[in-house]
Amino acid sequence: MTDEEAGSERLLTDEEAGSEGLLTTERCGAVRAEGDNEVQPNESAEAGVSTERIDTSAAGGALTARSVAAAVVRDDLAARAAQLDAEDPLSGKRAEFVLDEAVYLDGNSLGALPQAVPERVREVVAREWGELRIRSWSESGWWTAPERIGDRIAPLLGAAPGQVVVGDSTSINVFKALVAAVRMADETGPAVDGVPRDEILVDAATFPTDGYIAQSVARLTGRTLRPVEAGKIPTEVSDRTAAALVNHVDYRSGRLNDLPGITAALHEAGALAVWDLCHSAGALPVGLDAHGVDLAVGCTYKYLNGGPGAPAYLYVRAEHQPRFDSPLPGWNSHAEPFGMNPEYVPAAGIERARVGTPDILSLLALEAALEVWEGVAIEDVRAKSLALSDFFLECVRAYVPRGRVRSVTPEPHDERGSQVALECAGAGEVMGELIRHGVIGDFRHPDVLRFGFTPLYTSFADAERAARVLAEVVAYVPGDGTASAVAAGATEQGPTTM
Repeated sequence: MTDEEAGSERLLTDEEAGSEGLLTTERCGAVRAEGDNEVQPNESAEAGVSTERIDTSAAGGALTARSVAAAVVRDDLAARAAQLDAEDPLSGKRAEFVLDEAVYLDGNSLGALPQAVPERVREVVAREWGELRIRSWSESGWWTAPERIGDRIAPLLGAAPGQVVVGDSTSINVFKALVAAVRMADETGPAVDGVPRDEILVDAATFPTDGYIAQSVARLTGRTLRPVEAGKIPTEVSDRTAAALVNHVDYRSGRLNDLPGITAALHEAGALAVWDLCHSAGALPVGLDAHGVDLAVGCTYKYLNGGPGAPAYLYVRAEHQPRFDSPLPGWNSHAEPFGMNPEYVPAAGIERARVGTPDILSLLALEAALEVWEGVAIEDVRAKSLALSDFFLECVRAYVPRGRVRSVTPEPHDERGSQVALECAGAGEVMGELIRHGVIGDFRHPDVLRFGFTPLYTSFADAERAARVLAEVVAYVPGDGTASAVAAGATEQGPTTM
C-alpha cells in the first residue's frame, strides 16, 4: 500500500523505522474531544501521533521515536495535500492570479489580484479615458457598466439578470436597502390585527458598520432596533417586525446562517429580509431567487477579488423593484438622467437603485477580475471550500499542541462559510509571527485568528503549510504577552519549516 492509499493510517516495518527498531506501528489520524470544538492532537505526542510500541532501550529512544512519528505525520499530510491538489478540478485557476511564495489565507478580507486586471486598467486609463475621454460613456459602455457587471455577479448569487446593480460602498447599499425595506413595509400596512410594524431586527453579531447603519435607519424611520441572535430570528420575529438585516456568514466566527429558514420565517410574519452577503458571495451558493430574498447587499473585494475599495452591489428582487423607494435618489437613478428635471422620477427596473456617477476605474477593474469565473460552477467552489477547511482543521489537530487553539467555526458543513476561526491566547502576536514567516491570515480582537480559504487560488498544500507553521509559532509564542518583542520583529528563533 502506498502512502496515499494508506491515508491517515500507516504501518511501518522494522526496516522502515530504522536499525534501532524504534516503532513498529504508527497511527497518524488525529482525534478530537467530543462535546466541544477544541482542536487537539492525539494525547501521546504533540505531533498528533499515537505510538503503539516504542523501544526505549537505546539512549534517547523515546525522543527519537517521537521525532520519527512527527515526521511520518508531516509526510503523510504533505503527500495527501499533493494528491488532493492533483485531483482538484479548480487547480488551473490559481495561475490566473498574481501570487508569490506566501500562503495567502486572507481572501476573506481582500482577494488576490487576478492577472487580467492590470492590463485592463491600463487600457481604460490610456485609451478609454486618455483618448476617447467623454465619448467612453457611450462608446466604451461606461454608462451601462453598473447593470452589466451586476448581471455578471448575479449567477454567483443565484439571481436572474436585471436584479443586481454595482456601485457605491457596502455601507451605502445597506442604508438604501434597509430604508427601502421599511418603506415597503409601510406601504403594506400594519399586521391584520392592527399591530404597527414598528421594529427592525438586526443580527446581534453583525459587522459593526451594519449595526451602526441599522441604528441610524431606526432613528430616521421612527422604529425601534432590536438586536437578535441570527439563529433565533425565526422565533423572535413578530407582527411588529418591518424588516431584518442579517449576515449570511458571521465575519468573526465563519458561521453560516440559515438564509432559507430565516427568510421564510420573516415572510411568514409579514416582514422583509435584507441579507449581507459580504462573506458568502463567491464562496458558496446563495440562492437569492430560489429562497425569496427581498434585498441583499455585498462587497466585491473579498471572494470576488475586485480590489481594495471595489464597489459593492445591491440586489432588489424583481417583484419589489416598482416599489423600491431609495432614500438616496440621484441623477443616475432618474428616469431621464439628462433631463435635469427638478422633480425626481425613478427609473424603471434595477437602475432606480443607482445614485450618482459610478466609479468607472474601480468598476472596470472589477469587471476584468470577474473573468476568472468563466467556466466555474459555484457548487464546485463550495465543495473545494469545505474540503480545504476540513483538511486544514485536520492538519491543525495533528500539528498543534493540545489546548493551544480552539475552533469557533462550526464543524457541520451546512453551518460553515469559507473561513476557519481559531481562538488562541496571544492571537495578535501569533498572527504577527505567522505573517512574518509567510502565512497571511488576520486577527480579530481579542483572541481570534482568521484563515480564509478562497478555492480559486488556495491549494491544499497551502492549508498544510499554514497549519505546520502555526504549530511552530505557538511553540515559542507563549500567549501571555511576553513575546511582544518577537511579534515586533526581534531576532528570536521562529519556525524552521517554511
